[in-house]
Amino acid sequence: MTPSWDDLRVFLAVARQGSLSAAGAALALDPATVGRRVARLESALGAPLFLKSPQGYATTDAGERLLPHAEEAEQAMACAEDAVRGQGDRLTGAVRIGAPDGCASFLLPQVVAGIAAAHPGLEVQVVALPRVFNLNQREADMAVAVSAPTVGRLTVQKIVDYRLVLAASSRYLAAAPPIRTLSDLRGHRLVGYIPEMIFDKELDYLGELGVERPQLASNSAAVQYHMVRAGAGLAVTHDFALAGDPDLARVLPAEFGLERSFYLIRHADDARARRLARFAELLVTGMRRQMAQVRQALTAEPRSVDAAARHRSRQFGEETAGP
Repeated sequence: MTPSWDDLRVFLAVARQGSLSAAGAALALDPATVGRRVARLESALGAPLFLKSPQGYATTDAGERLLPHAEEAEQAMACAEDAVRGQGDRLTGAVRIGAPDGCASFLLPQVVAGIAAAHPGLEVQVVALPRVFNLNQREADMAVAVSAPTVGRLTVQKIVDYRLVLAASSRYLAAAPPIRTLSDLRGHRLVGYIPEMIFDKELDYLGELGVERPQLASNSAAVQYHMVRAGAGLAVTHDFALAGDPDLARVLPAEFGLERSFYLIRHADDARARRLARFAELLVTGMRRQMAQVRQALTAEPRSVDAAARHRSRQFGEETAGP
């Protein structure tokens, strides 16, 4: 019996996820159905494809030999879907993007909103995780990363540069000791990543401020940002997160700033998928446009520690002045 694509699709999910339940969740199938599909495929091929252990399902030698052929079938189906759905300029179907949570929280929402407005039949899923995505396991169709990978069958495209800046809330700066040089930071609370959970060397930047461990920490850039907005201390944060936020001010902008870049990572086999290529083009263009608008906004209305202090003083005076 010739294996069906539907069974091959289930085989790929189990091989990538490592369990029937995880594969079922990815495919919206119950684990029992996944198990029956695997058994049907093994019967059709006359060979066991998985070994079950306490750690999950691992492919046998036969499963390893089947894997590249199943991936070729997957790619052929994606190209066929593109050919059918690619009538006209509108994109349809689902696309999943993996991204560091700082990018996913503060940059991608505006970009994705613009793409979705132009392509109403498109389903865009943004997965924000504080770690590197594994495209070989198809956790996402493409991923934004803060450093370019050097191994794997991947294509890498630089998207745009951004800056990491030191920032604090006006409330914190008004109540804390003055900050005139980097050496003054020793008397202030710093917010940063949990050192043991830094997943990319590009995020290990507090050492440049002479700090080994921050007093307040999270593995999420978005959580760090909200800690700072709550007046918890100072943090190194993305410049694009500050645009349009009057509560946060850059601290020592002339003395401290780090250049970083975002990269778009795609699986090499997706080069033939016209729909994904078109979406990747829209994503890169949108991120570059959004960053240009951010730079323009930050240049037009720079907020430094002095500006924040003056703002806080005026606010305090207005609140306490009597008639």
